[in-house]
Amino acid sequence: MTAAGDVDRSDPAGRAWVDRAVALVEADARRSADTHLLVYPLPPEWGVQLYLKDESTHPTGSLKHRLARSLFLYGLCSGQITEGNTVVEASSGSTAVSEAYFARMLGLPFVAVMPASTSPEKVELIEFHGGRCHFVDRAPDIYEEARRLAAECGGHYLDQFTNAERATDWRGNNNIAESIFDQLRLERHPLPEWVVVGAGTGGTSATIGRYLRYRRLPTRLAVVDPEGSSFFPGWRDGDPGTATGRSSRIEGIGRPRVEPSFVPTIVDRMICVPDAASLAAIRELERTTGRRAGGSTGTNLWGAFRLVAEMIAAGRTGSVVTLLCDGGERYAHTYYSDAWVADQGLDLAPHAGTLARFATTGEWRHPT
Repeated sequence: MTAAGDVDRSDPAGRAWVDRAVALVEADARRSADTHLLVYPLPPEWGVQLYLKDESTHPTGSLKHRLARSLFLYGLCSGQITEGNTVVEASSGSTAVSEAYFARMLGLPFVAVMPASTSPEKVELIEFHGGRCHFVDRAPDIYEEARRLAAECGGHYLDQFTNAERATDWRGNNNIAESIFDQLRLERHPLPEWVVVGAGTGGTSATIGRYLRYRRLPTRLAVVDPEGSSFFPGWRDGDPGTATGRSSRIEGIGRPRVEPSFVPTIVDRMICVPDAASLAAIRELERTTGRRAGGSTGTNLWGAFRLVAEMIAAGRTGSVVTLLCDGGERYAHTYYSDAWVADQGLDLAPHAGTLARFATTGEWRHPT
């Protein structure tokens, strides 16, 4: 019995469900948190090593598996996700695929609010994992529509674009940054000159950038951003709050607004990458390694190749690390379709020429 003026909202049954849910999500982390660090083949005489952290090997096939796990743990431990909750997200695809996986694991309904242009392969994966897709015609409308749906059904809006940077433990706990540096320990250059990541939610760059400072590491953080996105001009001009852009053809990165999870003060360099360059880079990856990856990996690679070329030109040795974000099977009808590329008005040839020259000489010449 509580005293007058006291309110007791404890719910032992609800806490027991949350305990079981957290244990399930943590068990998934123990099984799948680490991924391979691959060596990209560069001529040994260059004295520079390039590594790809292969995030496509997660159970849901992308880097976003880490984010989805963190967002669910954040919601569960904050008391926002409870038994029977409908979970709602605004997403361009891969995050929603991973979130649908975790929602099904916990027995929760899941709704993904996404642009109508999202690749059919991603839609099928969300539905395969038990999620429901809710489409909007205008990509900027996904935020308010997700918020509205969550309020309408009394559910929880995960809001990756706000919560990504706060949901991940940037100090360690087997996050992606700690994993990269642990895997590099026995390499020739264990402290890379650069780590290169894309700007999507801003969560990955926030995690890595904070970790570098926390561990007092000399490695610098480069963030790549596709053409037309808001992140690059917002960072360049020192005014992320007013920067605007458009939704990107490179799914998973590039946004019409600078998302709240993006932390510009920890970024050492930003590189704006043309969409045609991103697609030329994933085709170069396939030609060189036999691996297919999504467009955001191509954006990463274009930035990483450019930084490697700068190191070679300056006579410096060392290493560069970037991410293989997801597999190319999700983009068979888009990035790997010559008809789709032509329909988008993209000319890959000049960018392919830059990459071919780089692969043989280490020199970087911007496409003309």
